[in-house]
This record gives sequence, C-alpha cells and structure tokens, in this order.
Amino acid sequence: MNDLAAPLRRAAPALLGYAAVRALGLVVLAVWSAARGKSAHTLLTARWDALWYTRVADLGYGYEVRLPNGDVHSNLAFFPLLPWLESLLHAVTPLSYADGGLAVSLLASLAAAWGIFAVTEHVYGRRVGVCAVLLWAVLPVGIVQSMAYSESLFTALAAWSLYAVLTGRWLTAGTLALFAGLTRPVGLAVVAAVWVAGITSFVRDRSTAPAPRARTWRRALGMALAPLGAAGYVLWVGHRTGKGPLGYLDVQAGWRNGFDGGAAFARFVGEKFTSFPSALAGVGLIVGVALVLWLYVVGVRQGQPLPLLVYTGVVTALALCASSYFGSKPRLLMPAFPLLLPLALALARLRTSRSAWVVGGVAVASAVYGAFWLNGSGPP
Repeated sequence: MNDLAAPLRRAAPALLGYAAVRALGLVVLAVWSAARGKSAHTLLTARWDALWYTRVADLGYGYEVRLPNGDVHSNLAFFPLLPWLESLLHAVTPLSYADGGLAVSLLASLAAAWGIFAVTEHVYGRRVGVCAVLLWAVLPVGIVQSMAYSESLFTALAAWSLYAVLTGRWLTAGTLALFAGLTRPVGLAVVAAVWVAGITSFVRDRSTAPAPRARTWRRALGMALAPLGAAGYVLWVGHRTGKGPLGYLDVQAGWRNGFDGGAAFARFVGEKFTSFPSALAGVGLIVGVALVLWLYVVGVRQGQPLPLLVYTGVVTALALCASSYFGSKPRLLMPAFPLLLPLALALARLRTSRSAWVVGGVAVASAVYGAFWLNGSGPP
C-alpha cells in the first residue's frame, strides 16, 4: 500500500484537476441536454458506438445491419475488451450493460489521467505532468472520456504500457499492450512502441555490457506478449467470417473504413472549398491538421523518447490517413496524448495563477462545445 501511496500523492493535483474539469463538462452537458428535452445519461451510454458495445456485451458477436446502399455494419468491427468488462460488471453488480460501460469509462479516464501524468513526470517533471493531464482533460472532444466508449480504456492501457517501457518493466509493458490490442485497432501503436523500444534496448545492450539474462528474457517475453491481443482478435474474426487473416479488413470495409493514405480525407477537405461558408470549415480542418503535425515535429525536436514518438506517429497516421467517418477524427486522435507535451511544457513555464486562468477558460469552452456536440445529430 505504501508503494502506491507515494505515487498517488504526487499525482493528486493532476487527478483532482482532471476530475474537476470532467465534472464541469458533465454538469454543462446535463443542463444543456435538459434544456433541449434530452437525457444526458442516454447521450453518454446509449448512442452510436456505445450501443454497439452494449449489444456485444449482451448478445455476443454476430449482429449486423444491412444498409440500403449495400454496406454491412457488423459488430465484429468492435474489439472485445470493453464489452467483456461491461458483461463482468453486469454479472457482479446491479448495473446494466450500458451503465457498466459508463463506469468502466469513468474509472479508466482517471487511470488514463494518472498514466499520462506518470509518463510526463518521468520525462519532464511533476509540474509538466500536471499540465499535460489538464490539457488532455480540456480537449474539445474531452466529453468522450466520460462516454461509454473505449477511448478512455485504451488511453489508460497505452499510457501505462508506455510508462512501463520507459522504466524498463517489460512484462508489464507487453501485458498492457496485449490488452490495448484487445480494445481498439490502434492498439498496433502500443505494440509498435514496445517493439521499437525492445529492439533498441537489445542493440544498446550488445554495444555495451551484456544485460543480465533474466532482464533479457523479460524483455523478449514482453515483446512476444505485446501483439497477441490484436493479432488474436483479428485472426478470430478471420476464422469466424471464413475469410482468413484479412477477414477483419472486410468487416471494416463494410463500414467504409480503410487505410488510403489520407486520400479520402483530402477529398473531404477539398470539397469544403466549393462553397461559402463551408470554405471556412475547410480552412479550419487544414489548420487543425497542420497543428497536429507541428506538435509532432516539436516533440521530435524537444527530444521526446523514441517509444512516445513511435506511438504518437502510428496513432496520428491511422487517424488522419483512414477513410473512416471524418467527424470522428478528433476523437481518434485523443489517445495521442504525447502531442500535448510541447503545450504542457509551455503552460508549465507560466505562473501558476496565469496557467490556472488559461486552463479554466479552455475548460469552460470545452464543456460548452462537448454539450453542443453530443446534442447534435452526428456521432462523435
């Protein structure tokens, strides 16, 4: 218990600040939804992807919807860890599947905040760690962290796996990467980070003094464990559909999801410039993508550890270069928390009173935007 108490005390300001920001977002959502005659609880637990997850938890895999245009939306597209946890909570508590998903998301968001703090504190120190967590909390799409979606769960597993890599805990890193791979397709980013860090560590050991045999075996076993979650689910889907190892890609194609190098996204942005005022949205999208790429370049220049750069690069590439629903791209980028580290460094240089005003103002704007977004017609 004492081993946990000290890290928790160090992380307490970050976790309390995170909880305050998320509480503000939920209060604003409740008020906004009530004014529009909607249920904030329903918006958080029973719309869009949340419905697909709870259906998997309740009925298992095999459900699909055939659309008039011929597309087939199969629940095999949704990775199983969140539905498994929803089923577990439903079995051992009075919670419904949907409320189980909400509980998992709320707890996982705190674990993610703590993991982000741990990674950032390890690299840049405690003050920057607190700032990084607060910036993650006030993202415009931060309300998703409180929904019965899998982003919070994935970010928690990814952040702690990265922390384990940075501190040489290879078995922990590999195990958490395995579970991240059972949560979302972007679990490949965590696997890539573990593998690149492991290979780099092997090479470094060969050029210096040999590492102890036990450490070498733990590192190798961690690397072997890392891809098993994602690979296991993808292969199972291929077996279930009868289409072999690439069967999961066919499932995603039914949702019009695929990796096209960003061509579809570029066309989507280009179409915004065919009229006004949609051209303003096109400019906003270009500025947003440029900001993401600039933050990544700054992270490289500031010497972020290689595992963080690999992880962030893969998450960013999969988000920006996929042909999926374009309105979801900000949400898909949310796990790429190392993009926020250059901003956290800048925020940490401000006086505490000034940084508090900055974070507070952005938190209010984020809460209002989140309430507006979830009360809209399209999925986040």
